[in-house]
Amino acid sequence: MKNRGVWNLVTCFTVTLVFMQCYCSADGVVTCSGIVPMVYRSDKISITDFGAVGDGKTLNTKAFREAIYRIEHLKRRGGTLLYIPPGDYLTESFNLTSRMTLYLAKGAVIKATQDTSNWPLIAPLPSYGRGRERPGGRYMSFIHGDGLHDVIITGENGTIDGQGDVWWNMWRQRTLQFTRPNLVELKDSRGIIISNVIFKNSPFWNIHPVYCSNVVIRYVTILAPPSSPNTDGIDPDSSTHVCIEDSYISTGDDLIAVKSGWDEYGIAYGRPSNDITIRRITGSSPFAGIAVGSETSGGVTNILAEHITLTNTGIGIHLKTNIGRGGIIRNITVSDVFMENVRKGIKISGDVGDHPDENYNPNALPVMKHVRIKNVWGEKVQQAGLIKGLKNSPFTDICLANIHLMGSSGSRNVPWTCSDVRGGAVQVSPSPCSELISQSQTSVCSIPF
Repeated sequence: MKNRGVWNLVTCFTVTLVFMQCYCSADGVVTCSGIVPMVYRSDKISITDFGAVGDGKTLNTKAFREAIYRIEHLKRRGGTLLYIPPGDYLTESFNLTSRMTLYLAKGAVIKATQDTSNWPLIAPLPSYGRGRERPGGRYMSFIHGDGLHDVIITGENGTIDGQGDVWWNMWRQRTLQFTRPNLVELKDSRGIIISNVIFKNSPFWNIHPVYCSNVVIRYVTILAPPSSPNTDGIDPDSSTHVCIEDSYISTGDDLIAVKSGWDEYGIAYGRPSNDITIRRITGSSPFAGIAVGSETSGGVTNILAEHITLTNTGIGIHLKTNIGRGGIIRNITVSDVFMENVRKGIKISGDVGDHPDENYNPNALPVMKHVRIKNVWGEKVQQAGLIKGLKNSPFTDICLANIHLMGSSGSRNVPWTCSDVRGGAVQVSPSPCSELISQSQTSVCSIPF
Protein backbone atom coordinates (compact mmCIF):
# COMPACT_ATOMS: atom_id res chain seq x y z
CA MET A 1 0.00 0.00 0.00
CA LYS A 2 2.85 2.37 0.75
CA ASN A 3 4.37 1.72 -2.69
CA ARG A 4 0.98 2.36 -4.29
CA GLY A 5 0.82 5.71 -2.54
CA VAL A 6 4.24 6.64 -3.87
CA TRP A 7 3.17 5.59 -7.36
CA ASN A 8 0.03 7.71 -7.06
CA LEU A 9 2.08 10.72 -5.98
CA VAL A 10 4.36 10.32 -8.98
CA THR A 11 1.35 9.89 -11.26
CA CYS A 12 -0.33 12.93 -9.78
CA PHE A 13 2.76 15.07 -10.33
CA THR A 14 3.04 13.88 -13.92
CA VAL A 15 -0.62 14.51 -14.68
CA THR A 16 -0.44 17.92 -13.01
CA LEU A 17 2.21 18.95 -15.49
CA VAL A 18 -0.03 17.94 -18.39
CA PHE A 19 -3.53 18.79 -17.21
CA MET A 20 -2.85 21.34 -14.46
CA GLN A 21 -5.73 20.14 -12.26
CA CYS A 22 -4.54 17.09 -10.37
CA TYR A 23 -4.15 16.93 -6.60
CA CYS A 24 -3.20 14.23 -4.13
CA SER A 25 -4.83 13.51 -0.79
CA ALA A 26 -2.77 12.57 2.24
CA ASP A 27 -3.02 8.86 1.39
CA GLY A 28 -1.82 9.43 -2.16
CA VAL A 29 -5.19 9.05 -3.90
CA VAL A 30 -5.15 11.04 -7.12
CA THR A 31 -7.99 13.55 -7.34
CA CYS A 32 -8.80 16.75 -9.21
CA SER A 33 -11.57 17.98 -6.91
CA GLY A 34 -9.28 20.58 -5.35
CA ILE A 35 -9.87 22.92 -8.28
CA VAL A 36 -13.00 24.10 -6.44
CA PRO A 37 -12.87 24.21 -2.61
CA MET A 38 -15.98 23.28 -0.64
CA VAL A 39 -17.42 26.37 1.04
CA TYR A 40 -19.00 26.47 4.51
CA ARG A 41 -22.20 28.53 4.68
CA SER A 42 -22.93 30.04 8.08
CA ASP A 43 -26.34 31.27 6.93
CA LYS A 44 -28.82 28.37 6.66
CA ILE A 45 -32.48 28.28 5.75
CA SER A 46 -34.92 25.41 5.17
CA ILE A 47 -37.34 25.09 2.29
CA THR A 48 -40.05 24.45 4.89
CA ASP A 49 -39.50 28.01 6.20
CA PHE A 50 -41.17 29.11 2.97
CA GLY A 51 -44.19 26.82 3.27
CA ALA A 52 -42.93 23.80 1.35
CA VAL A 53 -44.68 20.51 2.02
CA GLY A 54 -42.90 17.23 1.26
CA ASP A 55 -45.95 15.06 0.64
CA GLY A 56 -45.26 14.38 -3.04
CA LYS A 57 -48.52 16.10 -4.04
CA THR A 58 -48.29 19.75 -3.02
CA LEU A 59 -46.72 21.96 -5.68
CA ASN A 60 -43.81 23.79 -4.05
CA THR A 61 -42.66 26.04 -6.90
CA LYS A 62 -43.50 29.23 -4.96
CA ALA A 63 -41.49 28.05 -1.95
CA PHE A 64 -38.37 27.26 -4.01
CA ARG A 65 -38.49 30.52 -5.92
CA GLU A 66 -39.07 32.60 -2.77
CA ALA A 67 -36.23 30.87 -0.91
CA ILE A 68 -33.79 31.47 -3.76
CA TYR A 69 -35.01 35.07 -4.13
CA ARG A 70 -34.16 35.58 -0.46
CA ILE A 71 -30.66 34.14 -0.98
CA GLU A 72 -30.06 36.29 -4.05
CA HIS A 73 -31.21 39.60 -2.56
CA LEU A 74 -30.14 39.40 1.08
CA LYS A 75 -26.63 38.40 0.03
CA ARG A 76 -25.45 37.01 3.35
CA ARG A 77 -21.69 37.04 3.81
CA GLY A 78 -20.35 33.67 2.72
CA GLY A 79 -23.59 32.78 0.97
CA THR A 80 -26.55 30.70 2.14
CA LEU A 81 -27.37 27.00 2.42
CA LEU A 82 -30.89 25.97 1.40
CA TYR A 83 -31.75 22.82 3.34
CA ILE A 84 -34.18 20.27 1.89
CA PRO A 85 -35.36 17.95 4.71
CA PRO A 86 -36.65 14.41 4.15
CA GLY A 87 -39.78 14.28 2.04
CA ASP A 88 -40.94 14.45 -1.58
CA TYR A 89 -41.02 18.06 -2.79
CA LEU A 90 -42.90 18.42 -6.06
CA THR A 91 -42.03 21.56 -8.01
CA GLU A 92 -41.82 23.16 -11.41
CA SER A 93 -38.43 24.17 -12.77
CA PHE A 94 -36.47 26.84 -10.90
CA ASN A 95 -33.27 28.90 -11.15
CA LEU A 96 -30.36 28.79 -8.74
CA THR A 97 -28.37 31.85 -7.75
CA SER A 98 -24.74 32.59 -6.91
CA ARG A 99 -23.16 31.87 -3.53
CA MET A 100 -25.66 29.23 -2.51
CA THR A 101 -25.67 25.57 -1.51
CA LEU A 102 -28.64 23.37 -2.34
CA TYR A 103 -28.42 20.66 0.34
CA LEU A 104 -30.57 17.53 0.14
CA ALA A 105 -30.85 15.55 3.37
CA LYS A 106 -31.06 11.78 3.38
CA GLY A 107 -34.54 10.89 2.19
CA ALA A 108 -35.11 14.26 0.52
CA VAL A 109 -36.46 14.20 -3.03
CA ILE A 110 -36.89 17.22 -5.29
CA LYS A 111 -39.37 15.96 -7.86
CA ALA A 112 -40.23 17.58 -11.18
CA THR A 113 -43.87 18.09 -12.01
CA GLN A 114 -45.13 16.10 -14.97
CA ASP A 115 -47.35 18.96 -16.11
CA THR A 116 -45.37 20.15 -19.11
CA SER A 117 -47.91 22.77 -20.27
CA ASN A 118 -46.32 25.66 -18.34
CA TRP A 119 -42.69 24.62 -18.65
CA PRO A 120 -40.63 27.76 -19.46
CA LEU A 121 -38.84 28.16 -22.78
CA ILE A 122 -35.37 29.64 -23.19
CA ALA A 123 -33.23 30.59 -26.17
CA PRO A 124 -31.09 28.00 -27.94
CA LEU A 125 -27.43 27.83 -27.05
CA PRO A 126 -25.40 30.00 -29.46
CA SER A 127 -22.98 27.14 -30.13
CA TYR A 128 -25.91 24.98 -31.28
CA GLY A 129 -28.00 27.58 -33.12
CA ARG A 130 -31.23 25.76 -32.30
CA GLY A 131 -32.53 23.19 -29.87
CA ARG A 132 -30.64 19.92 -30.01
CA GLU A 133 -33.78 17.97 -30.92
CA ARG A 134 -36.13 20.52 -32.44
CA PRO A 135 -35.69 23.88 -34.23
CA GLY A 136 -36.19 27.03 -32.19
CA GLY A 137 -35.79 27.39 -28.45
CA ARG A 138 -35.68 24.71 -25.80
CA TYR A 139 -37.36 23.90 -22.52
CA MET A 140 -35.40 25.21 -19.53
CA SER A 141 -33.67 22.57 -17.43
CA PHE A 142 -35.45 21.44 -14.26
CA ILE A 143 -32.73 23.03 -12.12
CA HIS A 144 -31.08 25.87 -13.99
CA GLY A 145 -28.38 28.50 -13.55
CA ASP A 146 -27.00 31.19 -15.85
CA GLY A 147 -24.02 33.44 -15.19
CA LEU A 148 -23.46 32.14 -11.66
CA HIS A 149 -20.47 31.61 -9.41
CA ASP A 150 -19.90 29.65 -6.21
CA VAL A 151 -22.78 27.18 -6.48
CA ILE A 152 -22.92 23.84 -4.64
CA ILE A 153 -25.46 21.04 -5.04
CA THR A 154 -24.78 18.41 -2.39
CA GLY A 155 -26.18 16.57 0.60
CA GLU A 156 -26.62 13.13 2.08
CA ASN A 157 -27.50 11.31 -1.16
CA GLY A 158 -30.89 12.89 -1.49
CA THR A 159 -32.52 12.63 -4.92
CA ILE A 160 -33.34 14.97 -7.78
CA ASP A 161 -36.02 13.17 -9.82
CA GLY A 162 -36.90 14.51 -13.26
CA GLN A 163 -39.88 12.14 -13.70
CA GLY A 164 -38.86 12.05 -17.33
CA ASP A 165 -41.17 9.37 -18.67
CA VAL A 166 -43.74 11.93 -19.81
CA TRP A 167 -41.02 13.60 -21.89
CA TRP A 168 -39.69 10.30 -23.20
CA ASN A 169 -43.18 9.41 -24.42
CA MET A 170 -43.52 12.78 -26.18
CA TRP A 171 -40.22 12.05 -27.93
CA ARG A 172 -41.33 8.56 -28.94
CA GLN A 173 -44.69 9.82 -30.19
CA ARG A 174 -43.03 12.73 -32.02
CA THR A 175 -45.21 15.30 -30.29
CA LEU A 176 -42.35 17.44 -28.93
CA GLN A 177 -42.58 21.09 -29.94
CA PHE A 178 -39.18 22.02 -28.52
CA THR A 179 -36.07 20.27 -27.20
CA ARG A 180 -36.61 18.45 -23.91
CA PRO A 181 -35.23 19.95 -20.68
CA ASN A 182 -32.02 18.76 -19.06
CA LEU A 183 -32.22 17.76 -15.42
CA VAL A 184 -29.51 20.24 -14.33
CA GLU A 185 -27.89 22.85 -16.57
CA LEU A 186 -25.42 25.49 -15.48
CA LYS A 187 -24.48 27.98 -18.19
CA ASP A 188 -21.69 30.59 -18.24
CA SER A 189 -20.89 29.74 -14.64
CA ARG A 190 -17.81 29.05 -12.55
CA GLY A 191 -16.86 27.55 -9.22
CA ILE A 192 -19.40 24.70 -9.27
CA ILE A 193 -19.54 21.61 -7.04
CA ILE A 194 -22.07 18.80 -7.51
CA SER A 195 -21.61 15.89 -5.10
CA ASN A 196 -23.37 13.27 -2.97
CA VAL A 197 -26.71 13.48 -4.79
CA ILE A 198 -28.73 10.91 -6.77
CA PHE A 199 -30.05 12.09 -10.14
CA LYS A 200 -32.74 9.99 -11.77
CA ASN A 201 -35.14 9.90 -14.70
CA SER A 202 -33.94 13.02 -16.47
CA PRO A 203 -36.14 14.19 -19.36
CA PHE A 204 -33.00 14.65 -21.51
CA TRP A 205 -29.31 15.02 -20.56
CA ASN A 206 -28.75 14.74 -16.80
CA ILE A 207 -25.96 17.20 -15.88
CA HIS A 208 -24.95 19.77 -18.48
CA PRO A 209 -22.28 22.35 -17.59
CA VAL A 210 -22.02 24.57 -20.69
CA TYR A 211 -19.60 27.51 -21.14
CA CYS A 212 -18.45 26.84 -17.57
CA SER A 213 -15.09 26.75 -15.81
CA ASN A 214 -13.87 25.14 -12.61
CA VAL A 215 -16.51 22.47 -12.19
CA VAL A 216 -16.32 19.46 -9.85
CA ILE A 217 -18.78 16.56 -10.12
CA ARG A 218 -18.06 13.65 -7.79
CA TYR A 219 -19.75 11.04 -5.62
CA VAL A 220 -22.94 11.22 -7.67
CA THR A 221 -25.27 8.47 -8.84
CA ILE A 222 -27.13 8.97 -12.11
CA LEU A 223 -29.93 6.58 -13.05
CA ALA A 224 -32.31 6.21 -15.99
CA PRO A 225 -33.75 3.14 -17.74
CA PRO A 226 -31.69 1.78 -20.65
CA SER A 227 -34.66 2.51 -22.92
CA SER A 228 -34.86 6.20 -21.97
CA PRO A 229 -33.87 8.30 -25.01
CA ASN A 230 -30.88 10.68 -24.89
CA THR A 231 -30.47 10.58 -21.12
CA ASP A 232 -26.70 11.24 -21.17
CA GLY A 233 -25.15 11.18 -17.71
CA ILE A 234 -22.71 14.12 -17.66
CA ASP A 235 -22.00 16.31 -20.70
CA PRO A 236 -19.32 18.97 -20.14
CA ASP A 237 -19.85 21.30 -23.09
CA SER A 238 -17.50 24.10 -24.19
CA SER A 239 -16.18 24.07 -20.63
CA THR A 240 -12.73 24.15 -19.06
CA HIS A 241 -11.16 22.74 -15.90
CA VAL A 242 -13.79 20.11 -15.19
CA CYS A 243 -13.30 17.25 -12.73
CA ILE A 244 -15.61 14.21 -12.81
CA GLU A 245 -14.76 11.49 -10.30
CA ASP A 246 -15.94 8.57 -8.17
CA SER A 247 -19.45 8.16 -9.55
CA TYR A 248 -21.89 5.52 -10.79
CA ILE A 249 -23.90 6.15 -13.96
CA SER A 250 -26.48 3.92 -15.63
CA THR A 251 -28.56 5.64 -18.30
CA GLY A 252 -30.09 5.29 -21.76
CA ASP A 253 -27.29 7.10 -23.60
CA ASP A 254 -23.59 8.01 -23.21
CA LEU A 255 -22.44 7.98 -19.60
CA ILE A 256 -20.05 10.91 -20.09
CA ALA A 257 -19.78 12.85 -23.36
CA VAL A 258 -17.48 15.83 -23.87
CA LYS A 259 -18.94 18.34 -26.35
CA SER A 260 -18.17 21.80 -27.78
CA GLY A 261 -20.84 22.97 -30.20
CA TRP A 262 -22.62 21.90 -33.35
CA ASP A 263 -21.37 22.50 -36.88
CA GLU A 264 -21.32 26.10 -38.18
CA TYR A 265 -22.74 27.45 -34.90
CA GLY A 266 -20.06 25.81 -32.79
CA ILE A 267 -17.35 26.92 -35.22
CA ALA A 268 -18.57 30.53 -35.07
CA TYR A 269 -18.91 30.52 -31.27
CA GLY A 270 -15.43 29.04 -31.02
CA ARG A 271 -15.42 27.91 -27.41
CA PRO A 272 -13.54 24.65 -26.81
CA SER A 273 -13.72 22.07 -24.08
CA ASN A 274 -10.34 21.51 -22.50
CA ASP A 275 -8.57 20.32 -19.36
CA ILE A 276 -11.19 17.76 -18.34
CA THR A 277 -10.41 14.86 -16.03
CA ILE A 278 -12.67 11.81 -15.69
CA ARG A 279 -11.67 9.26 -13.10
CA ARG A 280 -13.07 6.22 -11.29
CA ILE A 281 -16.40 5.96 -13.08
CA THR A 282 -18.51 2.79 -13.08
CA GLY A 283 -21.61 2.24 -15.15
CA SER A 284 -23.60 0.73 -18.00
CA SER A 285 -25.37 2.06 -21.08
CA PRO A 286 -26.69 0.79 -24.42
CA PHE A 287 -24.54 3.51 -26.00
CA ALA A 288 -21.03 4.72 -24.97
CA GLY A 289 -19.23 4.62 -21.68
CA ILE A 290 -16.70 7.42 -22.27
CA ALA A 291 -17.37 9.59 -25.32
CA VAL A 292 -16.00 12.67 -27.03
CA GLY A 293 -18.53 14.24 -29.39
CA SER A 294 -20.17 14.07 -31.65
CA GLU A 295 -20.62 17.86 -31.25
CA THR A 296 -16.98 18.99 -31.30
CA SER A 297 -17.00 22.11 -33.47
CA GLY A 298 -15.36 24.36 -30.88
CA GLY A 299 -12.56 21.86 -30.34
CA VAL A 300 -11.77 19.37 -27.57
CA THR A 301 -8.27 19.19 -26.05
CA ASN A 302 -6.51 17.76 -23.01
CA ILE A 303 -8.95 15.08 -21.87
CA LEU A 304 -7.89 12.43 -19.36
CA ALA A 305 -10.16 9.48 -18.54
CA GLU A 306 -8.83 6.70 -16.34
CA HIS A 307 -9.91 3.87 -14.03
CA ILE A 308 -13.21 3.24 -15.78
CA THR A 309 -15.37 0.13 -15.29
CA LEU A 310 -18.10 -0.61 -17.83
CA THR A 311 -20.59 -3.47 -18.06
CA ASN A 312 -23.47 -4.16 -20.47
CA THR A 313 -22.48 -1.26 -22.68
CA GLY A 314 -22.80 -0.57 -26.38
CA ILE A 315 -19.37 1.02 -26.97
CA GLY A 316 -16.70 1.21 -24.32
CA ILE A 317 -14.70 4.18 -25.65
CA HIS A 318 -16.16 6.31 -28.44
CA LEU A 319 -14.52 9.33 -30.08
CA LYS A 320 -16.94 10.64 -32.68
CA THR A 321 -17.28 13.54 -35.09
CA ASN A 322 -18.51 14.26 -38.60
CA ILE A 323 -18.04 16.25 -41.79
CA GLY A 324 -19.16 19.84 -41.19
CA ARG A 325 -18.05 19.81 -37.57
CA GLY A 326 -14.64 21.41 -37.99
CA GLY A 327 -12.76 21.73 -34.72
CA ILE A 328 -9.66 19.96 -33.42
CA ILE A 329 -9.80 16.92 -31.17
CA ARG A 330 -6.36 16.31 -29.68
CA ASN A 331 -4.49 15.16 -26.61
CA ILE A 332 -7.05 12.57 -25.53
CA THR A 333 -5.83 9.96 -23.04
CA VAL A 334 -7.93 7.00 -21.91
CA SER A 335 -6.33 4.40 -19.65
CA ASP A 336 -7.01 1.65 -17.15
CA VAL A 337 -10.39 0.56 -18.44
CA PHE A 338 -12.21 -2.69 -17.70
CA MET A 339 -15.23 -3.60 -19.81
CA GLU A 340 -17.48 -6.64 -19.89
CA ASN A 341 -20.35 -7.61 -22.18
CA VAL A 342 -19.74 -4.79 -24.63
CA ARG A 343 -20.81 -4.65 -28.26
CA LYS A 344 -17.73 -2.69 -29.46
CA GLY A 345 -14.65 -2.02 -27.35
CA ILE A 346 -13.14 1.06 -29.04
CA LYS A 347 -14.70 3.15 -31.77
CA ILE A 348 -13.14 6.28 -33.32
CA SER A 349 -15.34 7.53 -36.12
CA GLY A 350 -15.78 10.48 -38.44
CA ASP A 351 -19.28 9.76 -39.68
CA VAL A 352 -21.44 10.06 -36.54
CA GLY A 353 -24.16 12.54 -35.66
CA ASP A 354 -26.63 14.67 -37.57
CA HIS A 355 -26.57 18.34 -38.59
CA PRO A 356 -28.60 21.29 -37.26
CA ASP A 357 -29.63 22.35 -40.77
CA GLU A 358 -28.51 22.33 -44.38
CA ASN A 359 -26.17 25.32 -43.92
CA TYR A 360 -23.22 23.36 -42.57
CA ASN A 361 -19.98 23.58 -44.51
CA PRO A 362 -19.04 20.20 -46.02
CA ASN A 363 -15.45 21.45 -46.23
CA ALA A 364 -15.29 22.05 -42.47
CA LEU A 365 -13.44 18.85 -41.65
CA PRO A 366 -12.55 17.92 -38.08
CA VAL A 367 -8.96 17.14 -37.14
CA MET A 368 -8.28 14.30 -34.71
CA LYS A 369 -4.76 13.62 -33.47
CA HIS A 370 -2.67 12.70 -30.43
CA VAL A 371 -4.99 10.03 -29.01
CA ARG A 372 -3.65 7.60 -26.40
CA ILE A 373 -5.64 4.54 -25.33
CA LYS A 374 -3.81 2.13 -23.05
CA ASN A 375 -4.25 -0.53 -20.37
CA VAL A 376 -7.66 -1.77 -21.46
CA TRP A 377 -9.04 -5.20 -20.59
CA GLY A 378 -12.31 -6.47 -22.01
CA GLU A 379 -14.33 -9.66 -21.72
CA LYS A 380 -17.32 -10.67 -23.83
CA VAL A 381 -16.51 -7.96 -26.37
CA GLN A 382 -18.25 -8.60 -29.69
CA GLN A 383 -15.93 -6.41 -31.80
CA ALA A 384 -12.56 -5.19 -30.56
CA GLY A 385 -12.45 -1.93 -32.43
CA LEU A 386 -13.33 0.24 -35.37
CA ILE A 387 -11.46 3.35 -36.49
CA LYS A 388 -12.87 5.25 -39.43
CA GLY A 389 -11.21 8.57 -40.25
CA LEU A 390 -12.04 10.96 -43.06
CA LYS A 391 -10.50 10.61 -46.48
CA ASN A 392 -9.49 14.28 -46.64
CA SER A 393 -8.69 14.52 -42.94
CA PRO A 394 -7.22 11.23 -41.69
CA PHE A 395 -6.97 10.66 -37.97
CA THR A 396 -3.28 10.79 -37.04
CA ASP A 397 -1.10 9.79 -34.12
CA ILE A 398 -3.67 7.32 -32.78
CA CYS A 399 -1.71 5.09 -30.43
CA LEU A 400 -2.87 1.97 -28.63
CA ALA A 401 -0.96 0.02 -25.98
CA ASN A 402 -1.62 -2.96 -23.73
CA ILE A 403 -5.16 -3.55 -24.91
CA HIS A 404 -6.75 -6.99 -24.68
CA LEU A 405 -10.36 -7.39 -25.78
CA MET A 406 -11.70 -10.94 -25.71
CA GLY A 407 -14.92 -12.40 -27.06
CA SER A 408 -17.29 -14.70 -25.25
CA SER A 409 -15.99 -18.03 -24.03
CA GLY A 410 -15.24 -20.28 -26.97
CA SER A 411 -15.82 -17.62 -29.60
CA ARG A 412 -13.67 -15.03 -31.32
CA ASN A 413 -14.74 -11.42 -31.49
CA VAL A 414 -15.03 -9.51 -34.74
CA PRO A 415 -11.60 -8.24 -35.85
CA TRP A 416 -10.59 -4.60 -36.04
CA THR A 417 -11.59 -2.53 -39.06
CA CYS A 418 -9.85 0.73 -39.96
CA SER A 419 -9.61 3.36 -42.66
CA ASP A 420 -7.94 6.75 -43.03
CA VAL A 421 -5.96 6.49 -39.81
CA ARG A 422 -2.28 6.58 -38.93
CA GLY A 423 -0.68 5.64 -35.64
CA GLY A 424 0.75 2.69 -33.79
CA ALA A 425 -0.15 -0.25 -31.61
CA VAL A 426 1.83 -2.17 -28.99
CA GLN A 427 0.61 -5.33 -27.26
CA VAL A 428 -2.91 -5.22 -28.66
CA SER A 429 -5.06 -8.32 -29.03
CA PRO A 430 -6.76 -9.28 -31.15
CA SER A 431 -4.25 -7.82 -33.57
CA PRO A 432 -5.25 -4.38 -34.75
CA CYS A 433 -5.72 -3.44 -38.38
CA SER A 434 -2.73 -2.97 -40.63
CA GLU A 435 -3.08 0.82 -40.62
CA LEU A 436 -1.86 0.74 -37.01
CA ILE A 437 1.54 -0.83 -37.49
CA SER A 438 2.34 -2.98 -34.48
CA GLN A 439 5.86 -2.59 -33.23
CA SER A 440 7.74 -2.90 -29.98
CA GLN A 441 8.66 0.77 -29.69
CA THR A 442 6.54 3.93 -29.60
CA SER A 443 8.52 6.00 -32.09
CA VAL A 444 5.58 5.91 -34.46
CA CYS A 445 3.72 8.17 -31.99
CA SER A 446 4.94 11.72 -31.58
CA ILE A 447 3.89 11.85 -27.92
CA PRO A 448 5.28 9.05 -25.70
CA PHE A 449 2.87 6.73 -23.94
